[in-house]
Amino acid sequence: MKYNMFVDIDWEVFNMSELLFKQFELTRGKFLEAIEGIEESVLDVQPAGFNNTIHWHIGHVLTSTEQFLFGFPHQSKNLPENYIGLFGYGTKPADWSGQVPTLEELIQQLKEQLTRLIEFPAERLEVKLDEPFLGLHTVGELANLSLFHEAHHLGQIHAMKRMSK
Repeated sequence: MKYNMFVDIDWEVFNMSELLFKQFELTRGKFLEAIEGIEESVLDVQPAGFNNTIHWHIGHVLTSTEQFLFGFPHQSKNLPENYIGLFGYGTKPADWSGQVPTLEELIQQLKEQLTRLIEFPAERLEVKLDEPFLGLHTVGELANLSLFHEAHHLGQIHAMKRMSK
């Protein structure tokens, strides 16, 4: 006999958006836990076999979530525009120039972003994208991608911390 964990769920009351927002709290909380208090000596080390540094991963998660869910840099001005050049897809610390945010600045921005994520209007999750992105069609699907993406980079950070010790 197979166990069906969905038998006792009242689907009229159950709200998928609430679950999504709880997942943002959980994932971001674990992400922040992993990076708060990280030693500066480890932050910008690029261990053999890795393409980037922990510093880059932190900024990349912040920047890509802002892009996916808030339309950064065109619709959102919550982050400095130079973050695209520092942390956007395909960037790397070896190419950095100019002002790079500190770990403390990034942590503060991650916390502020989490507040905005939790306050995200649930009805906006149903909005269709102008064009599919990686086979995704709605803002809610992008939110799920963002969660997966953040968890992936959290794993990279955990591995890099171990390699750097």
